[in-house]
Amino acid sequence: MIGRASVESGQKPLLSLRNINMTFGGVKALKNVSFDVLPGEVHCLAGENGSGKSTLIKIITGVYRPQDGAVIEYDGQTYSHMSPVTAQAAGIQVIWQDLALFPEMTVAENIAFQTVLGRWPRIVNYNSMRETAERALARLGVTLDVDRPLKDYPIAQRQIVAIARALIGEAKLVFMDEPTASLTQSETDHLLDIVRTLSASGVAVVFVSHRLAEVLEISSRLTVLRDGALVGVYPTTGMTQSRITELMTGKTFDQTIRARDVSANPIVLEVEGLSRRGQFEDISFTVRRGETLGITGLLGAGRTELALSLFGMLKPRSGTVKLEGKPVHFSSNRDAIAAGIAYLSEDRLSLGLIQPQSIADNLVIASLDRIMAGGLLSDGSKRALVAQWIADLGVKIGQQSDAISTLSGGNQQRIAIAKWLATDPKLLILDAPTVGVDVGARAGIFDIVAKLADSGLAIILISDEVPEVYFNADRVLHMAQGRIINQFTPSDCALQDIEAAVYA
Repeated sequence: MIGRASVESGQKPLLSLRNINMTFGGVKALKNVSFDVLPGEVHCLAGENGSGKSTLIKIITGVYRPQDGAVIEYDGQTYSHMSPVTAQAAGIQVIWQDLALFPEMTVAENIAFQTVLGRWPRIVNYNSMRETAERALARLGVTLDVDRPLKDYPIAQRQIVAIARALIGEAKLVFMDEPTASLTQSETDHLLDIVRTLSASGVAVVFVSHRLAEVLEISSRLTVLRDGALVGVYPTTGMTQSRITELMTGKTFDQTIRARDVSANPIVLEVEGLSRRGQFEDISFTVRRGETLGITGLLGAGRTELALSLFGMLKPRSGTVKLEGKPVHFSSNRDAIAAGIAYLSEDRLSLGLIQPQSIADNLVIASLDRIMAGGLLSDGSKRALVAQWIADLGVKIGQQSDAISTLSGGNQQRIAIAKWLATDPKLLILDAPTVGVDVGARAGIFDIVAKLADSGLAIILISDEVPEVYFNADRVLHMAQGRIINQFTPSDCALQDIEAAVYA
């Protein structure tokens, strides 16, 4: 494929790991893993959440020390382990999903701040920092105002700033952890072009992504981990998304269209002419009992803003909303919840769940009135409610009292869904429900969605990944620039028809 780094037979690896083992609290996180990366290669590291990807990266970058017997060969040197200082000095960089940037600082300061760090205080040469930042950005073929605060730029430009910061240390190997998770398709295409530029300049890139289409497009080889063990290393030529899924999970998933004809079912939600200045305009649609209505489109299309208006968190300028035939006007999300509308936020970590709190507390927080007795919280009712939803949704936990942060992304998302189902809603809005969730857990979440729809719950499923709405919704609305511009029925069209419209 054009743009991939070639993998020459017999080429000496830039990085080679052998006999990598890691144990946490008696649990084997990595089991005798071997891994190598060639100079200038774009290499994908794949696996479900909990497979050991992050642990392996942290060993390579010196955050963790592997068990005795490990061998790390990098750029002609052999180590039993590395420290973070050693790894950075050797040109190994990581761009984590959260980017670890400073929004209040300028672009130049974010890119070049490490050049002014030292043991002793000194005067900062801001002109030098600007020049360093501009050189790093130029290497990526990007021009930004380096004097502007980073917070003024959208996530796509922040991603580029993080990459530029990695390059000022003469990076030879860059790990990218879910770099496209929050990007539109056009922004993703631009980022992948930058990855190709890095590869062509001799920088090796290890790409971690749940978006398997990107994996196949950008990488030349694929290393798959499952439950801490190496499944294998494969060329991506001839590989398919379904085959990668099988390798990652050890399971075969039957991807079929779930669309049904629910036109005879009673209408639960009716929206007519709903508008909010600068965010969405003249939105009209219905959702019926037992229907899953998909809404897709590029980021910035107004999908989340529409959902927040239906949930009482943004006030529309005009238009009407009817719930089971009765007009509703919400002044807050409390009003929406009381009326029977539930909303699962796309930002699970910041808005959907309270990470330090227990699994039980997170699950019942939106339905406390259901577990009160005589004005006091009933521990028995709480435990029973939590146990019921954990069983119904197949959530894997240790104890109800464990912090929600101890769960995998897929199980956290199930708790977030359970939190809203416990309110007994008439309408459930799922905004990007699989963000940060691996492919195996995604299938489980959509099985839950299908069962909820079969039980009669009306569902709005919002996603910028077209296959998610195509295979899991009864109808699909396409939003662009704040308007609904197309409607599709998956059983009457091909996936490519919707993708062509969305990405046109």
